[in-house]
Amino acid sequence: MIKVSDTAKQKVVALMTEEGFDANKDFVRVGVKSGGCSGLSYELKFDDKVDEDDKVFEDNSVRIIVNKKSFLYLVGTTLEYSGGLNGKGFVFNNPNAQRTCGCGESFSL
Repeated sequence: MIKVSDTAKQKVVALMTEEGFDANKDFVRVGVKSGGCSGLSYELKFDDKVDEDDKVFEDNSVRIIVNKKSFLYLVGTTLEYSGGLNGKGFVFNNPNAQRTCGCGESFSL
C-alpha cells in the first residue's frame, strides 16, 4: 500500500487536470528505476491504462498504480508534497530505504 498525504493529493489533482487527466478515473503511476546517486530513483507520472503486472491502490481519493517489481521497494511509502522555500516538490517517505541521497530523489536498500 502507498499512502498519499493531503498536500500531495491537492497537487496531484491540480497537475492531472492541468495535463488533461481526470483524477476520478485516471491514475498516478509510481515506480522505481535504476539510477541516481544512491542506486535507485523514483518515478512518478500520470497514466490512463493499467498493465497486467500492475497493482492498483487508492488512498485519500487518489488512484495509484505500481508495477509488481517496483511495489517491493515501495511498500509502506507515503507520497508527500513540499512546496516550501526549498521547492522540493513530491517527496517519497519510504520506510524501506536504508540510505537516501541529499536531494531525496534516490535511495538504496
